[in-house]
Amino acid sequence: MSWRRNLYLQVLVAIVIGIALGFFDPELGAKMKPLGDAFIKAVKMLIGPVIFCTVVGGLASMSDLRKLGRVGWKSLLYFEVVTTLALVIGLIVANVHADPASLDTSALATYTATAKEHGVVPFLMNIIPDTFVGAFANGEILQVLFLAILFGIVLAHLGGAARPVTILIHDMAGVFFGIVNIVTRAAPIAAFGAMAFTIGKYGVKALASLGMLMVCVYATCLLFVFLVLGGIARLHGFGIWRILKLIKEELLIVLGTSSSETALPLLMQKLKKNGCGESVVGIVVPSGYSFNLDGTSIYLTMAVIFIAQA
Repeated sequence: MSWRRNLYLQVLVAIVIGIALGFFDPELGAKMKPLGDAFIKAVKMLIGPVIFCTVVGGLASMSDLRKLGRVGWKSLLYFEVVTTLALVIGLIVANVHADPASLDTSALATYTATAKEHGVVPFLMNIIPDTFVGAFANGEILQVLFLAILFGIVLAHLGGAARPVTILIHDMAGVFFGIVNIVTRAAPIAAFGAMAFTIGKYGVKALASLGMLMVCVYATCLLFVFLVLGGIARLHGFGIWRILKLIKEELLIVLGTSSSETALPLLMQKLKKNGCGESVVGIVVPSGYSFNLDGTSIYLTMAVIFIAQA
């Protein structure tokens, strides 16, 4: 069995060992934090180049750029509808377990005032980076995606004249995915360190006090996955279990490190290997990390009510 096939088991065992260390030796467990942080930093270091090379390579090889427009508007429509469903479901479940009439909203004044500063226009303006290199330096996924789309469209229009650049981009993508494979070998160590730190630093009792919130959030996420996403999957001719089985390693890595970005390069690589178009993967997955964070939407709606109630 190759290390990739065994990665799921390795991460699972590492999470269990990390929890045990944090429980039996909290001081030592808290010192394991750099293991998780180092892995997250290493993956984030690769996200920009991976997205850029994947999108540029996919667009440069497209014979019909109108497909890009169709993929774009369908993705945005899907993101809007599904994210709204996630918010609604989160609010419904949260209100079942909380009495809105008892909430004190006066303490939220500072946060609501700050939220007004982050409107649609500032968000859209932030998609355009100050410099080409700045998008990669700051790790802004949407900025990198914006540059990659422009770069890929120009290469596609240039056709044969841009072939050397296109070949170089594909070769660079291979290099970066090779680095991803090397970094991924440390995923079990990262999961161990992150879980040991969490349990060691905050303790089981402190986490248990948030037990009801955690149970509600995870239960709601499962409800959303199997009802909403499962329904969408069935409409397109496949089951949700097939997808979950395909990305089980990525799900465990996210669970162990508490960072969804750690799974982005691996997810893109796996989807391409399983038949998804390179340009579609490059556009939909990175933009989904900014526009379609369903789990975050569920958590935020429930956490806001929980915090206000507290």
